[in-house]
Amino acid sequence: MNQPKRYLITSALPYANGLKHIGHLAGAYLPADIYVRYLKAQKRDVVYVCGSDEHGTAIPIQATKEGTTAQAIIDKYHPIMEQNFKDLGIDFDIYHRTSDPLHHATAQEFFTKLNNNGDLEIKESDQYFDEQANSFLADRYIKGTCPNCGYESAYGDQCERCGKSLSPDELINPVSTLSGNTPIKKMTKHWYLPLDRHENFLREWILKEHANDWRSTVLGQCKSWIDGGLQARAVTRDLDWGVKVPLKEAEGKVLYVWFDAPIGYISATKQWSVNTGRDWKPYWEDKDTKLVHFIGKDNIVFHCLIFPVMLKLHGNILPDNVPSNEFMNLEGDKMSTSRNWKIEMQDYIDDFINKENGGTQMADVLRYYLTLIAPETKDSEFTWQGFQDANNSELVSIFGNYVNRSLVLMHKLCKGKVPPLHATALTDLDKATMEEVSKSKEKVEALLEQYKFRDALFEVINLSRIGNQYMQKKEPWIVAKQTGENGQPTIEAQESIDNTLHICLQLCANLAILINPFLPFTARKMCYLMKVVDKMLDWENAGKMKLLSVGYSLRPPELLFRKIEDTEIAYQLEKLRSAVVKRDTEAIKETIMEETKIETPNVKPEIVFDDFAKIDLKVGKIVSAEKVEKADKLLKLSVDLGFETRTIVSGIALHFKPEEIVGKQVTVVVNLAPRKMRGIESNGMILMAEDSEGKLHFINPETDINAGAGVS
Repeated sequence: MNQPKRYLITSALPYANGLKHIGHLAGAYLPADIYVRYLKAQKRDVVYVCGSDEHGTAIPIQATKEGTTAQAIIDKYHPIMEQNFKDLGIDFDIYHRTSDPLHHATAQEFFTKLNNNGDLEIKESDQYFDEQANSFLADRYIKGTCPNCGYESAYGDQCERCGKSLSPDELINPVSTLSGNTPIKKMTKHWYLPLDRHENFLREWILKEHANDWRSTVLGQCKSWIDGGLQARAVTRDLDWGVKVPLKEAEGKVLYVWFDAPIGYISATKQWSVNTGRDWKPYWEDKDTKLVHFIGKDNIVFHCLIFPVMLKLHGNILPDNVPSNEFMNLEGDKMSTSRNWKIEMQDYIDDFINKENGGTQMADVLRYYLTLIAPETKDSEFTWQGFQDANNSELVSIFGNYVNRSLVLMHKLCKGKVPPLHATALTDLDKATMEEVSKSKEKVEALLEQYKFRDALFEVINLSRIGNQYMQKKEPWIVAKQTGENGQPTIEAQESIDNTLHICLQLCANLAILINPFLPFTARKMCYLMKVVDKMLDWENAGKMKLLSVGYSLRPPELLFRKIEDTEIAYQLEKLRSAVVKRDTEAIKETIMEETKIETPNVKPEIVFDDFAKIDLKVGKIVSAEKVEKADKLLKLSVDLGFETRTIVSGIALHFKPEEIVGKQVTVVVNLAPRKMRGIESNGMILMAEDSEGKLHFINPETDINAGAGVS
């Protein structure tokens, strides 16, 4: 197969709604960066684009959580994510953002062309509408009970508890998160991409043309979608945040985020063109360009089925490959931002890179371990113990140890200079080791071309292992003891020492080249120690045994990596455990507030006295209390109101034991309309107060008062 004229590499655009964790890094960014660094070392024409995905409901939802605006959210997280990637060695040619006017114009042009060509269709359908908020509801603005597990706060697109994908219509008792009201169904019009028209194209292009070069996990998911029958997907939605649909009849509608986000690759390339003065069009229109999307498996349907259809209709090239990774778990559980089970890139940077005992070497340690356990064909697992072992047992004890020993012995036995190679004194072991260097280059290169980054990294580390074994067998420190009458090593001994260390040092130079795509900071440190410019890292130099000139002085050795102590790992594990406690505490508090929002209402708009006079407050006494079955937060109370005893359900079970509150006086709203909770009709509301620590307290008279007494 002929080498492409140019390459365009993309990584999935991360949502700018919060900090990203190392699972994201391992899935779409680190493998792409490794591939791009390899291509650039090959001196190939390559552009690597990415940027923040700043539209969709995730942004305004996060803004609501943080009490700010959607614009403030993206302006906050975009630069943080960009810096996080830079700190961990991810070297984009352009990191753009979809809020940029250039992107809006690009996405609108894309939509307009497809619409004018008749490639879109218009459909009307009933969708949920919040009358109080006067707004159609996106999936994430609807909550209800999950039909699969019974979780009462499932979203309209997914249940956070069981993970099942949902549609709003599947929710039981749906409510709007904007107002808390039950939404109605209302007719609305949207533009759709009719994927069903393109099933034959996708089946031929993916399942036949790419049957042998795409990952089996990607092919399997694509086949499942195609065999299941593709459906038209809406490309517009009723929302006030996003790229406006460029049609007069589409007032109040924006492009669906799944449609506008991948177009961000094109707008990012355009911005790169503006920055560099180079033409962007060949990278998207010339078939001699190789387009490769790096993604996680949750993005397969968009990058393998939907976006290729969009590109084909728009007249662009199609992706040559989509190396999708599976998920990376964390300490036995799925990594999840919503469940606070994660290691954020920022946390790692703060704990290992920005501290005095850190530095860029620790960025490479993370890159190393994430590549070592890359979920290329199946889910993998990050453990802090595995991270420590990979660093201490491999980077420190094998790779770093080999480089350090080579430099130490050179300074000790060869006066700090690269010794000559004596051809007549070469042994079979010398020749075999030099041959291994050439073979390693060929192996690594072949694996990188196939996107097998984990296997390629193994070959690099294995070359350092071969170097260690070679040095151990040659034992130059022992040979140096073979001295003549002058106390210096004999000629034969010195030639053996020279050959051994010459080969070891040339092997070190090759290691720098081969490790560069994976551990760029380490490669540069090795160049510094060997007093060579970074140009030596060009791929064409790999496999050569004359990279370091004979007689050239090298710098004194410095450790490439440091050991990670047990105390550091214990600290990280404790951080995880603390995060779980925080997550559970916040979840309990949120659930209490959900289930007791009758008892603890938010501040309402201003009212007049006549409104207040409608509320009938009376003193009551709790005569019995019991827990509600299958509801950890609810108590069923019998309250004596003097004129009658009522059943009231209250969400206070996490604050009070049933036996503790029997006989307590309480203040009750007695003219509140009945409400069913867990199948029990509740006839009233007990007034409660919440302190600064979230603890509930009864609002009751200071002295005993007859049940039924009025409160005014």
